[in-house]
Amino acid sequence: MYSYIINGGRKLEGETYCSGSKNASLPIIAASILNSGITKLYNVPNIHDTQMMFEILKKLGCKVKKNNNKIIIDSKELTCNEIPDDLMRQMRSSVMIVGAIIRKNEKSKIFLSTEDVILEQDQ
Repeated sequence: MYSYIINGGRKLEGETYCSGSKNASLPIIAASILNSGITKLYNVPNIHDTQMMFEILKKLGCKVKKNNNKIIIDSKELTCNEIPDDLMRQMRSSVMIVGAIIRKNEKSKIFLSTEDVILEQDQ
């Protein structure tokens, strides 16, 4: 972790960059499914969990484009409601996307351990 040590009574000036929060980004990425259109996100950290979430979105039929510090998610053509087992195992928080899928498609299929779990919205 970086630290700044300031000695003396001098004026402090300058700029620093703060990266986005994973714990804030993942639920917002999951909620982009509910938009049924274009979502633009800025300052999303480029880490394994966010990359896995983008891969899940792609498998579900969304389009994800990265352009410098901007992520563009197009969820108009959500065609699938199944999160692949290999992606589910790589990221525990992938389960947070299930609620959005159920709201959108009225059901979702996820893999937990060796059993398939099918979740459906009550009518």
